[in-house]
Parts: sequence; structure tokens; C-alpha cells
Amino acid sequence: MANYERVFPVAEYDLAATLTSGQAFRWNRSGDGWEGVIGCRWVRLVARPDNIRAIVAEPTKDWSWLTSYLQLDLVLSDVLATFPSEPQMLRAIAACRGLRLLRQDMWECLASFILSSTKQIVQIRQVVDRLCGRFGEPIIVPPGVSLHWSFPDVLQVARLSERELRACGMGFRAPYLRESAKLIAAGELSFTELVKMSLPQARVELMKLPGVGRKIADCVLLFAGGHATAFPVDVWILKTLRELYFGGAEVPMRQALAFVESHFGPHAGYAQQYLFHAARMESGRLLC
Repeated sequence: MANYERVFPVAEYDLAATLTSGQAFRWNRSGDGWEGVIGCRWVRLVARPDNIRAIVAEPTKDWSWLTSYLQLDLVLSDVLATFPSEPQMLRAIAACRGLRLLRQDMWECLASFILSSTKQIVQIRQVVDRLCGRFGEPIIVPPGVSLHWSFPDVLQVARLSERELRACGMGFRAPYLRESAKLIAAGELSFTELVKMSLPQARVELMKLPGVGRKIADCVLLFAGGHATAFPVDVWILKTLRELYFGGAEVPMRQALAFVESHFGPHAGYAQQYLFHAARMESGRLLC
């Protein structure tokens, strides 16, 4: 099994919180671990207090795809030290310490968040599963494990009809996904160039795609593009910000956005994830 598994030493890594915090939608609890698909690989992850054990279906010597996805080289204490020293953040850190940001494939992340509009997590997972099962490529899994598929790439989705996409249950989001795929396939947007741009410039480029507003753009840039200051704000995060920082006042979105851009520092995206996940834990709105 030497080439089928590897144990990664970790410190302060809450795998369950990370995989259920609304960043990615293809992880499932299985016994004492988690099973999912990264690219074209099936993987099982089992967390222990000081390590994460990874098991794959095919022998591999290069694990860089997993260390990058899980961001295993990041020193969490360095990130947390950049947060504002205030009661709101200190409570969030205490509640969620070990929560990490993933580094996902940019197309899969973009497509998934286009499909997330006005949907709950369970519904998003269902739509993504249907899309992969119908149009992705089957991948190798160990004996006894149910079938898994890759996420269909840009060209595959660009060739699909709106009717085929709607059959996956994505409703009005189908034309957004299809047209976005066609534009990317035609070279109108380059993921390689996005990661080189400043956050405001990359956001503008993403928002040229149909169905992509600021919140979705910031999710993609934070969860896949490596833009650490991206701070996605939707109605739930706006509500959390109002409660924690504005005394419950109905401040407009524009004021809230100006506040987060100046307040949370170089790892503002991490701060957002901690604040929101802590708020969900307190209210019982856990995504898992």
C-alpha cells in the first residue's frame, strides 16, 4: 500500500470543518473519514490529531496535487496572527481553530458557485453530483466503492445544450453556466492570467461572465485563485457583519464592503471564513 497512501503531519487542521464550510461540494463522510474527488483522482482522507492520512485508488509518488489542495504547507498560526485583535475575531478563532481554506481547481470552483445561486448546500451538492455523473469521466476507485466521476471540463460543458444542463436540476443557472463555459473555451477569460492580476482587476474580469456577481467572483478568487484578501459577502455574511460590527444596524452593502476591505488585513478571506463558520455554529446552521 506504500504508493496508495501517505500520512501527512499537520498542526491545527480541522478537516471536518474545512470540508463542510461551504467551500467545496464533493466531499462525503464515510466512517471515520471523508471521500471525494480532486481532479481525476478519488481520495479518502482520515484525520488524526497530528496528521491526515490520504488513501488513493492508484499508486502515486507525487502528492503535490493533494498538498496544494489542502494547503498543508501553510502555517495557520501565522495567518491567525494577522487578524484584528478584537472580541469578535477572538471568539471566532476559539470556535473554529483549525479551519482552513482549500486551493481548488478554478473552473470547478467557478462552475460550482455559479450553480450555488439561491440554493442551499444540499441542493448544490445534488446538482453538482448530477452534472458530474452525466457528463464527467468515470475515475478509478477501490473495490467496493461506488462509482465516481470527474468534474466535466470547460470544453465538455461548452458543448452541452441548455436542455441537457437543465436536466441536472440547475434551472435558470443553466444558461449562465453554458455561456460562461463557451466564453472561457473561446479564450475570453484566462484562469492563468487571473491569478497574476490584482484582486480588483481579477474580480472585474470574472464579473464579465454571465451569472457572476461580486460574491461569486470573490469566492472563486479566494477558494481557487489564491487572492487572500478576497472577502465574499452575501446576505448571510452581511447579516453577520451587521450584528458583530454595526450593532445590528441595517448598514448598506456598500458600507459593509468598504469596512471589510480596510479592517481584516492581508488574510481577510480567512477572517471571513472564521467569522461566518462561527456564526453558523452558534445558530445551528451548519453546512454539513
